[in-house]
Amino acid sequence: MGVLKRFEQRLEGLVNGTFAKVFKSEVQPVEIAGALQRECDNNATIWNRDRTVVPNDFIVELSAPDYERLSPYSGQLGDELAGMVRDYAKQQRYTFMGGIKVHLEKAEDLDTGLYRVRSRTLASSESQSPGRGGYAGQPAGAPPMPAAPPPGARQSGGPSPVSRMPGTGEGQAPGGTTRRWIEINGTRHQISRPTMVLGRSTEADVRIDDPGVSRRHCEIRTGTPSTIQDLGSTNGIVVDGQHTARATLRDGSRIVVGSTTIVFRQAEG
Repeated sequence: MGVLKRFEQRLEGLVNGTFAKVFKSEVQPVEIAGALQRECDNNATIWNRDRTVVPNDFIVELSAPDYERLSPYSGQLGDELAGMVRDYAKQQRYTFMGGIKVHLEKAEDLDTGLYRVRSRTLASSESQSPGRGGYAGQPAGAPPMPAAPPPGARQSGGPSPVSRMPGTGEGQAPGGTTRRWIEINGTRHQISRPTMVLGRSTEADVRIDDPGVSRRHCEIRTGTPSTIQDLGSTNGIVVDGQHTARATLRDGSRIVVGSTTIVFRQAEG
């Protein structure tokens, strides 16, 4: 069973109790979990053939409404997210320089449903101070923690693109002139990069939990005009009522993948 699936099952056991209100928020915990996995992958530093170090201190920035909904549960949610990062690191044979922490912070520049993940690598002495979010120790069997990275090693710490999941979007559109986003079942996913992959895989930019959707189903490409391209999916795509492999998108275009309807939106400013 995959790490994200186990994480979902642990949360399901709490959904009728403490986490009942959390799941009413625009940002879903499993989407944040997927983004933390990608943050580890994107900032992994190879020290030697037996060791790859990843960040251990994560800040999840949320819009004001989402932060207000999630912050009362930040400790318990942080514990679950930190445990998920630990499990994923063990699966990928990653190691840490210190304990794992996940913090929630409010970001006034984000719209509801958007979030941004920042990370850094902290040595154990730096990561012992109390903080919001969860804490988990270094994976069992990990080599001793080094005092500092080797010369030339890549450091994590820069912010990831603003996400709805997973890396699903940014608050500002490329170039700052045209904002583009998609809406799925009333949830907005901002488009921030030149391409956005939609699919059932946790590695997709927007994950669609639909058995009729392929792991990498289709890709939206921003531009003038924006387009959508089928990525060799099993069931294809339907754009504005037409089965197609590639189509131009306009504001209000309706895209059907599997049994899921997606609305493409764009606006100036």
